Amino acid sequence: MLRSLVRCHALPPSTQLRRVLFFSTGTSVSSSGVTASPDPHFIVEYLMNTCGFSADDASKVSKFCPRIKSTEKADAVLGFFRSQGLDGANLRRIIACKPGLLGWDVETNLAPKFKILRDMGLSGSDIIDIIRRHPIVIVSNSKIPLLLRFKVWESLLGSKEILLKNLRRCGWFFSSNIENVVRPKLNFLRDECGIPEDRISLVIKSHPCFIVQNPESLRALVDRAEGIGIPRESKMFLWILDVLHGVSREKFEAHVKIMNRFGWSNSDFVTVVKKHPTFLCLSTEVLQRKMEFLVKDVGMAPLDIAKKAVVLRLGLEKRLIPRFHVMEILKSEGLWTSQMMLSTFFSSPGPKFLQKYVLPYKDKLPKLHDFL
Repeated sequence: MLRSLVRCHALPPSTQLRRVLFFSTGTSVSSSGVTASPDPHFIVEYLMNTCGFSADDASKVSKFCPRIKSTEKADAVLGFFRSQGLDGANLRRIIACKPGLLGWDVETNLAPKFKILRDMGLSGSDIIDIIRRHPIVIVSNSKIPLLLRFKVWESLLGSKEILLKNLRRCGWFFSSNIENVVRPKLNFLRDECGIPEDRISLVIKSHPCFIVQNPESLRALVDRAEGIGIPRESKMFLWILDVLHGVSREKFEAHVKIMNRFGWSNSDFVTVVKKHPTFLCLSTEVLQRKMEFLVKDVGMAPLDIAKKAVVLRLGLEKRLIPRFHVMEILKSEGLWTSQMMLSTFFSSPGPKFLQKYVLPYKDKLPKLHDFL
């Protein structure tokens, strides 16, 4: 059960990271890590010379660097990252994300984290890719151990493989506080919204970032979904919340206006949202183009599209238009019948589509392949 898993691995809230100014008391930088210069521009020059920061960026980053008496630790940190394959722009991204790293001890703070990532089953290239995309995975100075966070998220997502897949895609969710951020929302969805844990788990597996949003934002999403007529009892309720999380009110209203112009009532619109909420993710421009194509070129009635709204989720350039050309050729040859459902024609999986609409005519109409 999600509740027991999370409770079993309850984590303390992370401490506020303390940012202190870099200061120096020595002479100049050298490869041996000598004491730093009293020149206030020392750290700026160090970042420019060792990492390749521009003067402006180095100045900004320097304000959050740790106090040091020599460059020994900073040199060691930079050397360690380079030994792991992180350099250039990737290294600057990490340092800019967490300037305090320059004061870390490699053996105590950094090397163990890389070992944990390797022990998780990540290859060297996987680790570089994840850290490059989401430095927070490795640079967080939270008291929450990396391995413990890994175990909690592995439990929430269901397997190590799913966790690694999501880490490669959206690693920032991994730094979220389980006890103070994630668990309250799991409890809210289960206890107040009545959503079964297995359904919650499905959404988390697909989009873990959904469950780490601000708790107030989640409650606002629930109110918003109910306000447009989606009951909490609906099996699609949580999926609709997930979609609405990325769709602003302004975009939602713009979609409503577009479909109203094509003859959909507000009730028609909500009915489609309940069945196929992901069409809300389309840009208003793409939605407009798809409707114009389906209505004006293909000849589908707007209310028929509402009943078979799956067609709105299909790619215009890669699916709808090519198959429309196939349909035109079949019509021109007298091979198209009115019994063929347009929605089925467009939504059929590739192999099934070939088997039914292309291969039977491969000798007579070889040009059908040109559109697929």
